[in-house]
Amino acid sequence: MIPVNDLIKEAKQGSLKSFEELVLLYQDRVYTHCVHLANNNYDAQDLAQDVFVQAFKNIRSFREEADFGTWLHRIAINLWINWCRKQKRAVMVSLDEPLMYGDNELSRELAASQESALEILERTELHEQVRQALNRLPPEYKAVLVLREMEGYSYEDIAGFLNCSLGTVKSRINRARKALLKEIKAGQNGGSQ
Repeated sequence: MIPVNDLIKEAKQGSLKSFEELVLLYQDRVYTHCVHLANNNYDAQDLAQDVFVQAFKNIRSFREEADFGTWLHRIAINLWINWCRKQKRAVMVSLDEPLMYGDNELSRELAASQESALEILERTELHEQVRQALNRLPPEYKAVLVLREMEGYSYEDIAGFLNCSLGTVKSRINRARKALLKEIKAGQNGGSQ
């Protein structure tokens, strides 16, 4: 297997094969990151594809001071934030609503588990409240919470992804957590404040 640094150097010199190898190495991590940001597979696939298109276009500008994966994550975050800013309103789809397939309605069913129906319902409701509250946050807040709380990145890694200081990251995460809590409470009270 060719070392990542060699693949990067070859890709910078125009080797499509080397860039394809980089895509294969990083596609799962980038896609998972995009799913956390976009909250659905369809948008995550588009976002992940756009990440690699941007990376291909800009591979020559990649300074090998940072990890290649970090650079890809930074591209994903920037693309996602820009996409959010362009959207006037996000369309929310309820998991409780049936799917339409032609003229037919298909219901979603859950597989049985060891949890009681009440436990499943409570966990599902909590996850849905958190997801909805997270989606109401500004993109910059959502990005830091996804990176820290869902993907487990360190503050230093997040600062690298977002190209900002460690203090800014800590402050933004703190404000994002407070904003998320406020949104969850507002959702429980029947609406945004």
